Amino acid sequence: MARRPKAAAAEPEATAGRADAPRRKGGRRTTPSVETLSGLPPERLIGLILGETARNPAFKKIVSAALAALQGPEAVAAIVDRRLSALEGARGFIDWQRRRAFTADLNATVSVIVDELRPLDAVAALDRLVRFLDGASGVLARVDDSLGITEGVYERAAEAAVEIVGALSEGEAAGFAARILPLVAGDPDGPLGMLFLDLIPRLPDGALPALDAELAQALASIPEEPGDWRAGRARGRLLRARQDIADRRGDVDAFVALEEAVAGEAADNVAIAERLLAAGRPEEALERVRRPRQRGAAPVTREALITGRVDAEAPVRARAAAEIRILDALGRGEEAQALRWQRFHDSLDAGMLRDYLAKLPDFEDDEALRAAFDRATAFPQPYRALTFLINWPDLDRAGRLVLDRAGTWEGERYEVLAPAAEALEQARPEAAALLYRRLIDDILDRGRSQAYAHAARYLAQLEPIDPEYGAFRERLRRDHGRKHAFWSLVGGR
Repeated sequence: MARRPKAAAAEPEATAGRADAPRRKGGRRTTPSVETLSGLPPERLIGLILGETARNPAFKKIVSAALAALQGPEAVAAIVDRRLSALEGARGFIDWQRRRAFTADLNATVSVIVDELRPLDAVAALDRLVRFLDGASGVLARVDDSLGITEGVYERAAEAAVEIVGALSEGEAAGFAARILPLVAGDPDGPLGMLFLDLIPRLPDGALPALDAELAQALASIPEEPGDWRAGRARGRLLRARQDIADRRGDVDAFVALEEAVAGEAADNVAIAERLLAAGRPEEALERVRRPRQRGAAPVTREALITGRVDAEAPVRARAAAEIRILDALGRGEEAQALRWQRFHDSLDAGMLRDYLAKLPDFEDDEALRAAFDRATAFPQPYRALTFLINWPDLDRAGRLVLDRAGTWEGERYEVLAPAAEALEQARPEAAALLYRRLIDDILDRGRSQAYAHAARYLAQLEPIDPEYGAFRERLRRDHGRKHAFWSLVGGR
């Protein structure tokens, strides 16, 4: 084997593995950048561009638009208009095999509008973005877009349109918003409906009164016919827009009236109470926040969508927090404290407990904290109790809870047990070991091969803290010896 050259061996470690480190041979950088590309001859760059245009239709569209920009905005607009006309006239279904290329083409169209047409004529670019967004429902109806990738192009276009409107004068911005009102009413759930709501926070203050008048006129033209869900959706969208305008203008009474017009008995009393409090009307705010609200679906957050869990207590938590703020504003501190403690007692809300303790006189917080921990250890929902004690943290009590309720823990609740076991490794290793064994057993008993790597990691973490590790591993070998994918990860023979 050839000996490594001494010069290479002496190379400083600081440059090893760096993306921008120079190549050893010749010392030239190969990462494309303004600096490196400027070193290529123009003929070579032209050849690379032409080669990519032959292979990549979307890139060819962008290059063609850049060349058209040399002739002026009309030439770029003509390219965009031809593509928009083709999209509006197309009827064929785009299956998953063609979706990637089709989406790349759509994305290139947006890039041409934003990067080439907008610098030359922002209003023309805005008009094309609106036309592109107005055709969204027709395009998305004929694309296999189960992952939402194509829809993401329309979201990008809407964001670009909002940014352009934000740079317009008051008159131009108001005129644009009024111009797309009929399109919003026709497709209230489409990208233009969302664009319209996103516009309101970006509009200049002087544009709001005229837009509100346009909205009122548009609402008057929508018939209120029972069973016409599309008209109902359009009315709801426009009412929400008027409500956002009222919010920006600080008109609390208008906000309340519009909230009740949209939601009726399910009106968001917390949102109303917060605005009444901000307006210096705490008595009205307290009356409003204490009104019963018609039960509806719990709000779904992005995290809930990902995990499949919905935070059903979010409305209750928000209502309690708002009521406490109002009581404090009214000088009714004892009632606010009682509500903080009740909220903690009912749900082990750590934030409420911290606020409660912070409001107590000196030397009273220790006794209150002991009462809180007693409540936590006796709480009827053990997973919530464990989560509270781990996060507070009180690892000694958390460990005792694990051991006292040893028969409770189920490995399928890994989102609670895994972080708890890791947190308890040093403070209460016997409790951590119990949880790790539950997690491993659940994965192997269910044959969840996609989680075998986690089980192998749990087993490695279990070894140094569990005196009965050997017996546990032998049992695993006896019960699950044929799960070779798992044993290959732990190095079992």
